[in-house]
Amino acid sequence: MTRSAPGVIISGTGSYAPPRIVSNHDLSTQMNTSDEWISSRTGIRERRIAGDGEATASMGCEAGRLAMQDAGVKPSDIDLLVVPTLISDMLFPSAASLIQTRLNLRNVTSFDLSAACSGFIYGLEVVSNMMRSGNYKHALVIGSEKLSSILDWDDRSTSVLFGDGAGAAVLSKVDDTGCGIIDSYTGNDGSKAKLLCMPGGGTAMPATKESLENRDHFLKMNGPEVFKIAVRWMEQSAKIVLKRNNLKPEDIDLFIPHQANLRIIETLARIIKIPKEKFFVNLDRYGNTSAASIPIALDEARQKELIQTGDNVLMIAFGAGLTWGSTLIKWQ
Repeated sequence: MTRSAPGVIISGTGSYAPPRIVSNHDLSTQMNTSDEWISSRTGIRERRIAGDGEATASMGCEAGRLAMQDAGVKPSDIDLLVVPTLISDMLFPSAASLIQTRLNLRNVTSFDLSAACSGFIYGLEVVSNMMRSGNYKHALVIGSEKLSSILDWDDRSTSVLFGDGAGAAVLSKVDDTGCGIIDSYTGNDGSKAKLLCMPGGGTAMPATKESLENRDHFLKMNGPEVFKIAVRWMEQSAKIVLKRNNLKPEDIDLFIPHQANLRIIETLARIIKIPKEKFFVNLDRYGNTSAASIPIALDEARQKELIQTGDNVLMIAFGAGLTWGSTLIKWQ
């Protein structure tokens, strides 16, 4: 059954990318790769890498400040903070705890959400439903990732794909129920979890001399298998949300997919039968920033004035877990 939006809008967005740019050429001087090899397979030409003193929480703070500024709200107006992220500054406390105090958000409910690259979609679903309870007026959702800290720079099959950054959105409750977050669909297939994971560092494999020597504390991915599953579930999640809301693909004004691989986006556009020009793409400059990917893209799309009042926007994601999801927004 279709759910109508009970007046939860995205009232502001913000993003932060570290100033350090690492190009494909730069990587070719460190490993057996080239700009042609990377760009032809992924569409990525450069990525941002966090510098000294930059971490998940500090980048998230910058994006959050900009989102609040864009929304015209003060820290004292925020009632709820959720931070989708793969890896916080430390195992505990949460990145949300660190961001909450740095942004002076009072003692508001704050927690991290772990859904990898689908984290922002999951975050919108969780937070919008919490706001529908009536207990929150303004919420802050911040996707922030320092993936460079868990990459094996000797593995060209993974290290060339990812970058660091943060994106944020302020969600606000409004009286108009015909705009804002209309519907979301999310899912997860844990039976495929080992296709994209970091084996070491958790309770199953605490850090030992052997785990460090085996390089178990770095991201591992079966790229070809993840590619196939990503296309299938991104397609299905998009179609499910469209069908539930009596919409056709051509009714969507802008698609904002997770920025992982240009081939995935092009394949998705071909399957859905929508011109790829309707898909916002910035992965050539950022690479895959996991949970920060969609909010960074959303913020850039707004800065470029690609989203107007009344537009239907569909965000689509896929990530480790294996997780997926889509969110439909009627822009206010």
